[in-house]
Amino acid sequence: MRHVLVWSLRKVMADKGVWTGAALRRLLEEKANYRISAAAISALLRGQPRQMKAETLDALCTALECTPGDLWVYVSPRTIREAK
Repeated sequence: MRHVLVWSLRKVMADKGVWTGAALRRLLEEKANYRISAAAISALLRGQPRQMKAETLDALCTALECTPGDLWVYVSPRTIREAK
């Protein structure tokens, strides 16, 4: 049975009052001293990444004051089946 990780960056951002990619980019620079291109921010916001550098994940967690478990939420196959 397949386990599913759901990318929840937009939800975490909204919970913190961060509404745009530009605002996230500024926050990453200010709080985590991490520079990332506008295209990379856009890719993170568009959908679930297939891979991510540990450095990027650390910077997101630092800037948004969250944990990796907040950004990647585990959903069990049972939960998916029950939702259908």
